[in-house]
Amino acid sequence: MPRWITAPAALLTVAAGLGVRALWDGPVAKYAGDALYTVLLYLLIVFIVPRVRPWVAALVSAGLSWAIEFTQLAGIPAVLRPVLGSTFNPPDLFWYAVGAALAGALHFLARRPT
Repeated sequence: MPRWITAPAALLTVAAGLGVRALWDGPVAKYAGDALYTVLLYLLIVFIVPRVRPWVAALVSAGLSWAIEFTQLAGIPAVLRPVLGSTFNPPDLFWYAVGAALAGALHFLARRPT
């Protein structure tokens, strides 16, 4: 995927995350934010490695999200908590997988010849 598509998609993902938080609260905003966090990681991976296969980017982005979540069990330094979170929450693991799967599916469909 070309970088000229990936960069704006990352900005739109951040805007969507902020918009969800502004419009809703509670579980909808939290879990949508989790999925969008992984989508952002996915897009950063694709930006760095444009020729990455969708399933690889999905696994790496989900794996990074899971690693960050499990790191919260040991404690995240206070300065990093706004970005990496502070409290382990098992349902987040599911929503990270959802975000990675959706990003991977859209990437796969975008790569298919028309």
